[in-house]
Amino acid sequence: MFYSEIIYLAAILVAVLSLVAQISVKSRFAKYDKVVSKRGITGAQAAAYLLKCNGITDVKIQKISGHLTDNFNPSNNILSLSESTFSSTSIAAIGVAAHETGHAIQHAKGYVPVKTRGALVVPANLGSRFGPLIALVGLALPGFVQNSQMENMYYFSNLLINIGLIMFSASMVFYLVTLPVEFNASNRALKILKENNVMDKEELKGVRKVLGAAAMTYVAAALSACISCLRLFIWAKGRRRR
Repeated sequence: MFYSEIIYLAAILVAVLSLVAQISVKSRFAKYDKVVSKRGITGAQAAAYLLKCNGITDVKIQKISGHLTDNFNPSNNILSLSESTFSSTSIAAIGVAAHETGHAIQHAKGYVPVKTRGALVVPANLGSRFGPLIALVGLALPGFVQNSQMENMYYFSNLLINIGLIMFSASMVFYLVTLPVEFNASNRALKILKENNVMDKEELKGVRKVLGAAAMTYVAAALSACISCLRLFIWAKGRRRR
């Protein structure tokens, strides 16, 4: 009971952290989206320039709908910039574009955590979707059999629980591996913006605040995944036969 209460409290705190992080991202982006970069280039132009500076010529830049839906897809080498980034000349837009360019550079240079995260995409998706369900089925099975069948059913029940926990753990590992990927992309963004004289010291402070707020959303997501996995583990351990 004590551990359950601690996990429950932690889940609430992480939910609050996630909400605060999302609000912070929106507010900081809105603030620095009003500050036009001194060079007057757009997010798309900044991305193209930074790719060129790093010798990357096989990445296509495209505009997509939405707000802050920017992403880099390594499977087709397409860097997608949202409407709020692609044509904007604000330092917020250029910072976001540089961050996604950082992902393209990671892919081009064979950054190991990126490869690891890529390998975990399918297991993580399957694990987050079916892992808890399989574990719950395992927990419920003993209640549907007669006493004469109980011994074998407990064995099968524990097997399903373990499979479900392992599958769900893949999603937790995915979120944990995402952290160094995202932090590294932000660090690369700040570095390449500075080294290629795209922004001055004062402008970089604004970019750092925008990307820092975005990083907290990934921290919150990782903590949430860890707590969900731990909560399922404690629940399963408390209910299955020892």
